[in-house]
Amino acid sequence: MKDYNQSKKLPFQKLNGISEKTIAIHHNKLYQGYLKKWQEIQEKLKTADKSSANATFSELRELKLEETFAANGVLLHEAYFDSLGGEGDPKGKIKEALIKDFGSFENWQEEFKALGMAARGWVILAFDFNDGKLHNYLTDLHNQGGVWGTSPLLVLDVYEHAYFIDYGSDRKSYIEDFFKNINWSVIDKKFQKL
Repeated sequence: MKDYNQSKKLPFQKLNGISEKTIAIHHNKLYQGYLKKWQEIQEKLKTADKSSANATFSELRELKLEETFAANGVLLHEAYFDSLGGEGDPKGKIKEALIKDFGSFENWQEEFKALGMAARGWVILAFDFNDGKLHNYLTDLHNQGGVWGTSPLLVLDVYEHAYFIDYGSDRKSYIEDFFKNINWSVIDKKFQKL
């Protein structure tokens, strides 16, 4: 079970194309900042005034809304970092499932990359327990656009903080390098646990 009082360590030492500086800022400041805010919200919820709960505004309402933003900021970043550090060569049951659900690996990859250009925040390959298939989902904010009953397998962060230091506004090159760094062994293990 995950202990959300501890930040998760990076599962890799170095990436191809994505600099250590970018990863250090991304992991050590941004991700850990979300983790600290999530912890802070959890503490404030313990004493939040439930008697004044109101749909227009109340301390409880605001804390619960921001809880989802901070929690998903943590979880999506952890899934993003977990996705990296590999050789970018798909293998295993996950590749078979991508071919089955998208017609070919190339079809899946084309859609995923296109969503990376279209999204403002995240692209997520997820297994949907509702229909038993893999889907690519786009979400612009941590707490908007997620689909209930899914489990993220591969997560691409396309917020500018993930690539701007290394690539400027060239998001397409960042996405290409992301694909070169995917750890398909980790993705396949997650998939086989479902």
